[in-house]
Amino acid sequence: MFLTGAPTTMPDLSCYTTNLLAHVAPDIPDVRRRLAHGVRLAVRIDLPAGELAFSHHPRIDRTDDGRQLAHAGTRDWPTAREALHRALLRDRRVLAVANTRHLPWSPAHGRADAPHWILLKDRRDDQWLVADHFSALTPHGTQSPYLGWIGDAELAAALAPWTRPPREVARRDILALGTESTVPPADHYRWLDWAPATDGGGSAPGTGTWLLDLDAALRHTSEVLRADPSAVARYVDDLWAAARHHTFKLDFDVADGTTDPVRAAAASAAWDELPRALRFAAQSTARGRPRPGAIERSVDQLLTALRALPAPDKE
Repeated sequence: MFLTGAPTTMPDLSCYTTNLLAHVAPDIPDVRRRLAHGVRLAVRIDLPAGELAFSHHPRIDRTDDGRQLAHAGTRDWPTAREALHRALLRDRRVLAVANTRHLPWSPAHGRADAPHWILLKDRRDDQWLVADHFSALTPHGTQSPYLGWIGDAELAAALAPWTRPPREVARRDILALGTESTVPPADHYRWLDWAPATDGGGSAPGTGTWLLDLDAALRHTSEVLRADPSAVARYVDDLWAAARHHTFKLDFDVADGTTDPVRAAAASAAWDELPRALRFAAQSTARGRPRPGAIERSVDQLLTALRALPAPDKE
């Protein structure tokens, strides 16, 4: 594996959305604006006690010529390899589902499982050019954007299925494109392919009952985490992703001149504090000392900062 240079800078978002933007940008030039205008925190509220599901944006991948992304997969590596190669020849890039445990450039390498989207950009004999635009300070260390060639065996390992993900991770995968999507079984190698676009199906991200109002969604999430402190560790990554999406939106609004920079900075700081408070609370719970008050204070501070912003456009 040889590092040949970092990919083009992308916004600081989740690994799903960061590499999704990089993948669709050639087909959807205004995808960043589309995302900024669509950022949300939708929360499903009809799941069993202590369980949540989140959507951070609506579909942003529908093209003007009527295509959108769909999950694809197969159980065996040789079939997956040839399907990836065909998609690469056809589209010049493929968005594939990897596992951080098996990514040598990830700080979670050898330490923690998590689905992680990467881009395949070229293939020469048994070598694949891989791009990962994701950049973040994670609980395991700092990840920087990556661009490099890896061998066929290394790619097979990187994309090896996580066969028994917990429910919250499975729900993240189903909602990773913004609305519920059909995902291959967990024991399949997976990637995303272009398919005919389907009807949007309304504002709700999927089946069940959803809160689409940001204030209500944050309060409901806080109440669930207070009632079940063990849930904090399961959903801290979802709230971390929410913070990244909303700070991206705030930066975009400031650049557009629609939001006061000082108020936006205060809201961004409050968003950044939320996952820190959640990680502190999760660590305290693991030590047998739950700290629900830390979460409540952080949510209250965030709601106060958000109320100082312009009212969302209702059009």
